[in-house]
Amino acid sequence: MATIRDVAKQAGVSVATVSRVINKLERVNPDTKQKVLDAIEKLNYKPNDVARSLYQRKSKMIALIVPDITNPYFPELARAVEDVANRSDYTFVLCNSDDSEQKERQYMQVLRQKQVDGFIVVTSTLAYEHIKDLNVPVVALDRIIDRKVPAVTVNNNDGAKTAVQHLLDIGCKRIAHISGPDDVDNAMQRKQGYLDVVSHYEWFEPGMVQNGDYHMDQSEQAMMKLLKAYPDIDGVFAGNDLMAVGALKALKKSGKKVPDEISVVGFDGISLGELTTPSITTVKQPIYKIGEQAARMLIDKINDPTTEQENVEYDVTFMERESTKRKEG
Repeated sequence: MATIRDVAKQAGVSVATVSRVINKLERVNPDTKQKVLDAIEKLNYKPNDVARSLYQRKSKMIALIVPDITNPYFPELARAVEDVANRSDYTFVLCNSDDSEQKERQYMQVLRQKQVDGFIVVTSTLAYEHIKDLNVPVVALDRIIDRKVPAVTVNNNDGAKTAVQHLLDIGCKRIAHISGPDDVDNAMQRKQGYLDVVSHYEWFEPGMVQNGDYHMDQSEQAMMKLLKAYPDIDGVFAGNDLMAVGALKALKKSGKKVPDEISVVGFDGISLGELTTPSITTVKQPIYKIGEQAARMLIDKINDPTTEQENVEYDVTFMERESTKRKEG
């Protein structure tokens, strides 16, 4: 296997000149540069990426940190980030934080030591003070960290209002909500959207909101509590599709027919929602598009640190499937 010294000898130049050509750090005489490139091609020389990253203090590597890789929403996001990274000749690293600040900060520390060029972060625990000294670009995805950190999100409040209004329009009279974590801003926005629509109805009670923590099992338990406390509810808005699946499980165990007796709407539009029985009516996020946008923003910032970036918010679309049904009469 050829070395950089072999290339220098073949081209009749110094090792330092070969390094400058490879790393594109300084202007090199065109004739000399061509000799080096010809020698690289003839010897089939492959630069050492590790050595280059140490020399340039760049690795052509970006990282995506997500809170829960078992939630199908995040692998769908990750696929988009990976595709953009590959097209831009970047290596992509996926990290699962379990929504732990300690793990998130540990990942960042370790990856910075490996010269990672930037981070895309889905977090509800990190603040600006945790990332301001990383000295690499950071883009927030799905959730906003700070106004100083560019973010890619969707209109959660309007999406939630659309979901609840649909339940009202098909004739639901008492609608409950299974919410996400209280410390996650998109979960709070979706809950607020629900409250904006129903809080003025006489039938509404605060207990009709139960926390499912964005997980299937917790959502199943929340649905059981709702059925026990409010046996006459006929509509449920779950803050994400995974919790909608948990609600379906609880309703099946309780002998409730969906959608004949109770209608269910989720949020996200993950592929899992198409595979359940019944398939889940949902507020669909452009998941691939927002992951793609975040990756492009990050790579643009890496390539040009002076780039000014603003938050990007996408609209959502309503997708009616089998878990909702118009009430007769």
